[in-house]
Amino acid sequence: MNVFFNLRGSIVRQMVEDRAAPEAAMSPPRRSSSSHGDSRTSTETLQRNNSSNSGVILDIAALKMAEVDTEVPPLPPRYRFRDLLLGDQTFQNEDRVQVEFYVNENTFKERLKLFFIKNQRSSLRIRLFNFSLKILTCVLYIVRVSLDDLKETNGNPCWPNSTSESPEINWKLIFWVTRPDPLWAIQVTVALISFLETMLITYLSYKGNIWEQIFQISFILEMINTVPFIITIFWHPLRNIFVPVFLNCWLAKGALENMINDFHRAIQRTHSAMFNQVFILICTLLCLVFTGACGIQHLERAGKNLTLFDSFYFCIVTFSTVGYGDVTPQIWPSQLLVVILICVALVVLPLQFEELAYLWMESQKLGGNYSRHRAQTEKHVVLCVSSLKIDLLMDFLNEFYAHPRLQDYYVVILCPTDIDIQVRRILQIPLWSQRVIYLQGSALKDQDLMRAKMDDAEACFILSSRNEGDRTAADHQTILRAWAAKDFAPNCPLYVQILKPENKFHVKFADHVVCEEEFKYAMLALNCVCPAMSTLVTLLVHTSRGQEGQLSPEQWQRMYGRCSGNEVYHIRLCDSKFFGEYDGKSFTYASFHAHKKYGVCLIGVKREDNKSILLNPGPRHIMAATDTCYYINITKEENSAFIFKQEEKHNKSLSVSGLYDAPSRLPVHSIIASMGTVAIDLQNPDPPEEINKLALPTENGSGSRRPSIAPVLEIADSSAILPCDLLSDQSEDETNQSDEEGSVGSDFVKGYPPNSPYIGSSPTLCHLLPQKAPFCCLRLDKGCTHNSFEDAKAYGFKNKLIIVSAETAGNGLYNFIVPLRAYYRPRKELNPIVLLLDYPPDNHFLEAICCFPMVYFMAGTIDNLDNLLQCGIIYADNLVVVDKESTMSAEEDYMADAKTIVNVQTMFRLFPSLSIITELTHPSNMRFMQFRAKDCYSLALSKLEKIERDKGSNLAFMFRLPFAAGRVFSISMLDTLLYQSFVKDYMIAIARLLLGLDTTPGSGYLCVMKITEEDLWIRTYGRLFQKLCSSSAEIPIGIYRTESHMFSTSESQVSINVEQGEEQQRKRKESWKEKTAHRNSSAGEQSEHPLLRKKSMQWARRLSRKSTNKPSSRAERISQQRLNLYRRSERQELSELVKNRMKHLGLPTVGYDEMNDHQNTLSYVLINPPPDTMLELNDIVYVIRSDPLAHMPEESQVGQNRNTRNPTHFVSETRDETHL
Repeated sequence: MNVFFNLRGSIVRQMVEDRAAPEAAMSPPRRSSSSHGDSRTSTETLQRNNSSNSGVILDIAALKMAEVDTEVPPLPPRYRFRDLLLGDQTFQNEDRVQVEFYVNENTFKERLKLFFIKNQRSSLRIRLFNFSLKILTCVLYIVRVSLDDLKETNGNPCWPNSTSESPEINWKLIFWVTRPDPLWAIQVTVALISFLETMLITYLSYKGNIWEQIFQISFILEMINTVPFIITIFWHPLRNIFVPVFLNCWLAKGALENMINDFHRAIQRTHSAMFNQVFILICTLLCLVFTGACGIQHLERAGKNLTLFDSFYFCIVTFSTVGYGDVTPQIWPSQLLVVILICVALVVLPLQFEELAYLWMESQKLGGNYSRHRAQTEKHVVLCVSSLKIDLLMDFLNEFYAHPRLQDYYVVILCPTDIDIQVRRILQIPLWSQRVIYLQGSALKDQDLMRAKMDDAEACFILSSRNEGDRTAADHQTILRAWAAKDFAPNCPLYVQILKPENKFHVKFADHVVCEEEFKYAMLALNCVCPAMSTLVTLLVHTSRGQEGQLSPEQWQRMYGRCSGNEVYHIRLCDSKFFGEYDGKSFTYASFHAHKKYGVCLIGVKREDNKSILLNPGPRHIMAATDTCYYINITKEENSAFIFKQEEKHNKSLSVSGLYDAPSRLPVHSIIASMGTVAIDLQNPDPPEEINKLALPTENGSGSRRPSIAPVLEIADSSAILPCDLLSDQSEDETNQSDEEGSVGSDFVKGYPPNSPYIGSSPTLCHLLPQKAPFCCLRLDKGCTHNSFEDAKAYGFKNKLIIVSAETAGNGLYNFIVPLRAYYRPRKELNPIVLLLDYPPDNHFLEAICCFPMVYFMAGTIDNLDNLLQCGIIYADNLVVVDKESTMSAEEDYMADAKTIVNVQTMFRLFPSLSIITELTHPSNMRFMQFRAKDCYSLALSKLEKIERDKGSNLAFMFRLPFAAGRVFSISMLDTLLYQSFVKDYMIAIARLLLGLDTTPGSGYLCVMKITEEDLWIRTYGRLFQKLCSSSAEIPIGIYRTESHMFSTSESQVSINVEQGEEQQRKRKESWKEKTAHRNSSAGEQSEHPLLRKKSMQWARRLSRKSTNKPSSRAERISQQRLNLYRRSERQELSELVKNRMKHLGLPTVGYDEMNDHQNTLSYVLINPPPDTMLELNDIVYVIRSDPLAHMPEESQVGQNRNTRNPTHFVSETRDETHL
C-alpha cells in the first residue's frame, strides 16, 4: 500500500522564525475559552477533512502536553493564501500527517486481480468458466474429426508444391483438415475468448519477469491453440489448417485442479490429500489417453486412416501393457508419437504413483476421516487413548461387542501415536476391519475431534495410560482430554478412567468415572475379609454366557464356568415376569421367592422418585410397581423362556408358554438356552412336601428331628427379624466377652473420619480412636515415648495381621483402610493393618490415618526378609502385594511384573501358610503365580485356557487356580466395568456399594459367613437362602468353595495316579458319578476325595498328552521317594533360614510353622448357584446384609433379645463358627 505524508516543512520553519518578533507587539493572549473554541472549530474541520478522505489523521501535536494552555497566533495572510493554493485547510495544525491506507488496491489492476485471483468465490467462477471453455474446445475437436472429409482435404488448393519425402505419407492430410464455416466461427470465438483471458491473467500475474510468464507450459499451449485461429480471421486460406486443439485437455486438467482448490478454500473445508492425489492421477491418465488417441488418429490420416475409436482402443491396449497388435500405427510420425507418449507416461505416472503410495502410507498412519454421512446414519463411539496396546484393544472390543444391541456400532479410535504392528494386524481381521476405525490424532485438537465426528458420537471413552512411569502426569493428560471433549461436544456422554483419586474431582462433570486406585484398594481390602472378592466382582462385570468349561471332565470347572455367566441386570417391577407378582410384598419375600421359583437373585432396588440404588433394603421395604429391580442371573429376563409344570391327572404333560409374543425379535446369538437358566416351578406353590420341610416344628414333634426353617413373611414382622444394632455399646461382639477381651475395643468410637486425604471421598461411618494417635506411635518397628514396642509380637494382637506392601503411601491406601474399619465390622474381628512401604509416608497421609485403630506403617520392602519378619509376617493372615508404579513400565511390556512375581514366589516358598494377594499389571502373567515347573495339572489348565480363548471367551484366564481362589488380581480386569456402564449405567454404582466405596442410607453391605458341621442339616443353597431371609433378612449371592486336591510335581506322580488302564477308567465312570452325588448330599463323608484326585490326574494326563502305557515300576517309586526327601530337605533349609533370621532380630520362633500350607487345595467362586446346590463343609457364603442404621428406633427395642443361633460373619480362621 502507498502512504502519503503531506509535510509542509518550509511553512513550519517560517512560522518558527516569525513568531519571535511579532509576539511581543501583539495584543495579550486570549482567554482560554476562546482558545477552546478555536480548538473545537479546528477539530470539526479535521473531522470534515477526515470524512472527505479515505485516510487516517495522526494527531502528533496531541502528544505534546506541555503546550496545551499556550495560544498559537494566526499566520500572516500570505501564508494563508499559499496554503489555500496548496489545498491544505488545516494550517493551524501543521504537525499532523495524513496517511491513506489500502490506496494501491483501489487501482484498476488491483481490482481486477482481486476479482480474478484473490477472491475465492469469484476466482472459482472464472476457473469454472475456463474449464468449460477447454472442455468445449475438446468437444469441438471431436465434432470436427467426425465431420472430416479426406477427399476434400486432399484437393485443397492451398497446399502449393505438395511433395513428400516418402510416397506412403501424404503430408497434405496431416497439415490440412476439413473445417466447416459454422464450426470455424465457433472455434475462433472460443479461441479469442481464451486468448484474451490468458493475456489478462498473465498481466495480472506479472511480477517483474516477463520470460517466466512466457515460457510457462500453460501459456505455450494457450498460444498454440488460440493464435492460429486468430490468424485465420485475417487470412482466409488458413481456415482449414490443422490446430492441435486436443491439447486443451491438459489445460482443462490444470483448471480443474485449481478449481477444486478454490472450492475448498471457499467452503473452508478440504478433502484428504489421498483424494486429491487419486483425482490428479485419474486426470493424468485420461489426458494421456485422449492426447494419444487424437494425435494417432490425426497422423494416421496420412496412413491407415484409423477412426477415433480405433486409436482410443489402441491407446488403452498399449497403456495397459496388453498389446494385442490388431491395431497398430503404420507411418513413422504416428509411431514417433507413440514413443513420445510412452516416455512421458514412464516419467509422469511413476511420480504420480509414488506420491500416491506415500500419501497412502501416511493416511494409514493417520487413519483418514470418519465419514460425516456415516456419522449421521450410523452410530459410533470414540475411544481416546494415549497409547493403544493389543490387550487393551481386545478387552474393549470383546466387551463392547458382547452386547447384542451394539453389533451395528462403529468404534473410532483416536490415538496420538503411530498404530502398533499387532494392532494393525488385528484391525485387518474382517471381524473388526468393517467396524473399527483407527485415527491418529490428539483429542486436544478440534481438527482431530472433527475427523472423529465427536459431536455425533454416542459416547466417548477416555482411558488413562496406567503403564506410564508418572501416573499423575497420565491423569493430567486424561483430564485435558476430558475437558477438550466436553468443550467440543457438550452433549456427548463421557466415560472417563482416572488413576489417582485426588484427580477425580476434575472430571466429576463426566457421566461415568472409574477411579482405578479407589476400586483397586477397596477390592484388595475386601479380599482379606471376604475371600476372592476380586474374582467375584471381576466375573460380575465381564460378559459371559456361562459356557466356559462345560466340556471339561472336572465337576468344579463345569460348575464354576456355568456360574461365571451370571451378571447384574435390571427391569421395572411392573414389566417383569420375575418380580411382577410381588407388588406390595416385602423385598426379602420377593428375593427369596424369585430365587426359589426362577433361580434369579434380587439384590437391590431403586425407587422411581429416588436416584440412589439400595442393596438389600430389608424386609421393611415394600415393593412398588414403579420400582426398578436389580438382579443377578445368567441372562436378562427379556432373553429368557419360561417353562411351567402343570399338574394334571397323569402328571406327565408339560406346557410351555413364553413371556413375549415375538421372540424372533431377540438376537439369536444373545439368547441363552433356557434349560437350566431359569428354575422350573410347580403351579401349586404349596405342595405337601414343602409344607413339612419349611413349617415350624410343633410342640409334640419328634426330639430327633432337626429344626425346620421358618417361612419368609410377605410383610415384615419386627419381632421375627433379628436386630443388628451395631451402634449400641452392647454389640454382638461384646456381649459374651471377658474383661480382658473387652478391653481391646472398649476405647473405640464410631464416627466419620475427620480428615480425608483427597477431595471427593465418600464419607463412611467407621471405628475410630477417641483421640488421634501421635505420628510416632504409628511406626511399628520403632518405639517412642508412648510405647516401647518394636515388632508385631510385642503388641500382642488378638487377631491376625493384614500386611500391605506398597511403594508409596498414596491416597488410594485410604480406601484400603476404610472398608476394614467400617462401622458394620464387629470390633472383635478388626484385624491390625501394617503398611510396609518402600518410602516413608508424609505427614498429610499420617494425618488421615491416625484416627483409625490398629493401623501402623513401617519402611521396608518385601524382598528383604528382615523387614518381613519385623512387620510380623508370621502372625499375618493376609499379605497384599500392590503393584508398584516404578515397575509398571518396562522395555518389554509383559516384563513389568517380573520383580513382583519372583518376590511373591519367594514368600510363597518361605511362608506356605500365608495367604498372598498379589496385584499384577498384566493378567496374562497370573499363570506364573505359585508356579510349579512340573505340575501337570497346571499344564492341563494352560491347555484348557487356550481352548477357551480359541472359542472366543472373554474369561479364558478364569480357570487359573490363583485367579479362581482370589489370590491374584489385575486392575485391567476392571476396565470392563467402564465399558459395561455404556449399556448398564448402574454397574459402577452397584460395584461401589458392594466394595464399600459408597454408603447410601438404607443400603446394605457385603459380608461372608462360614458353613460348619452344625449347619450341614440345611443341605441345599435354596434352603440356606430361605433360612437367611427368614431369620436375619440377609440375601446370599454366592459361595466360595474350597476342595481338597492333589497337585503332581513330577511325571512319576502322574504315572502313579493314572497307572490304571483305560478299561478300569471306563468301569469307574459310573461309580464316580454315583459317589459324587452321594458326596454332595452328605458333606461329612470324605471317602470320595482320593477318587476325585484320580479323576483330576486322568484329565490332566489326557490334556498333557503324557504316555500312560508304561506301568509304574519300582524305579519310579524310588525316584518319587527321593523327590519327597529332596523337597523335605529343601523346606527344612528354608525353615532354618527363617528361624536364624528371627533369632538374629530377637524375635521368637514359636509362631513359625513351615509345614502348614494349602498346596493341596483348590478354591473357586460360585455366583448365584442353583437352589439345589448342595452345601459343603467350610463353604463361605457371600451375603448382602441390610443396613443396621436403617431402622434403629425399632431395632433398639429388641436389641437385648438376640437369638444365639444368628449367623456369625466369618472373617478369618480365628473367628467363631457360624451356627444356623
